[in-house]
Amino acid sequence: MRREAAAKADDRTQRPRSDVLSMTRLATIGIVMLAWIAGLVWSVMAFMDWLVS
Repeated sequence: MRREAAAKADDRTQRPRSDVLSMTRLATIGIVMLAWIAGLVWSVMAFMDWLVS
């Protein structure tokens, strides 16, 4: 019983910290996806412009 109480008292609580590497990866994926979608939109607009003219 005393060992359990001592173990609980000695237990250090870890605060959740933000993982910088994960945030960087997520931002990179977001930027790449945004650039890819912008490229698709630009190519569709260029194709439609070529088709109409």
